[in-house]
Amino acid sequence: MVDDLEGISVFLAVAEARSFRLAGERLGVTRSAVSQALQRLEDRLGVALVQRTTRSVSLTEAGEVFFAAVRPSVRQVRDAMQTVRDMQARPSGLLRITVSSIAESFLSGTLLAGFMQACPEIKLDITVTDDEFDIVETGFDAAVRLGEVIEQDMIAVSVSEPQRQCATASTAYLERHGGPRHPGELRDHACIGWRPRPDTAPYRWEFTENNRDFDVAVDPAVTTNDMGMMIRLACAGAGITFGMMETFQPYFDRGELVPLLEDFCPPFPGFYLYYPRRERQPLKLRALVEHIKRSGKR
Repeated sequence: MVDDLEGISVFLAVAEARSFRLAGERLGVTRSAVSQALQRLEDRLGVALVQRTTRSVSLTEAGEVFFAAVRPSVRQVRDAMQTVRDMQARPSGLLRITVSSIAESFLSGTLLAGFMQACPEIKLDITVTDDEFDIVETGFDAAVRLGEVIEQDMIAVSVSEPQRQCATASTAYLERHGGPRHPGELRDHACIGWRPRPDTAPYRWEFTENNRDFDVAVDPAVTTNDMGMMIRLACAGAGITFGMMETFQPYFDRGELVPLLEDFCPPFPGFYLYYPRRERQPLKLRALVEHIKRSGKR
């Protein structure tokens, strides 16, 4: 049986490389050893798996059938062996994550502090940005964004409760100007808007009415890429701003801001940690995903 398993590994290397020499380099053995191991396997099976010429290596019909059948199984065995090895290993290394600036529940620190205590040999590098880019090309292990902007080929794990957006202003502003009863009335108010970069248009404020989504292109009196400045200006009575209720909640609790137009702001799926599909995920990333799931952030 050991000879069979060895022969299958050699066959797979030859079938994938289409070369005895390259298969030998991959396995760390000589070309002659590859040829002999493959010959023994063919003798035991009683059928030729590979057609050999002086210039090329190709699979026979039986070889194609055998290759398609055993390749997934061997991959599963290798994955199982790596999983068992990982059980004895400690997750370590640098974990690079990019996070949206409005992902309050993830950035609040509680979840990450617990992860740091559970995995002290992992170092975190967190970039907070609202720019959209390919996390693989830029070298990030994972990212946290709203579910609606995540590519379909990514794996996503929830890290927040459902979210809501709303407009908000201070009581001082509302006493002077009154509040809008419908999103369309926002055009008559001083608004404090957001944009990710100077070369982009201000974000259009999104609402829902009678199960129909729509947006309002407000004409901001102030536009910035910093949520902190938006909140400070709104608290100072400069106008109405718009964002995540989770972000505004501490200001609501203290009476510094008042939520507006809540009837037009239903909840929607919140933030997700997402990462690319790989045959073998890094142990440090798997450790973070498992910590999130244990923390009940599903």
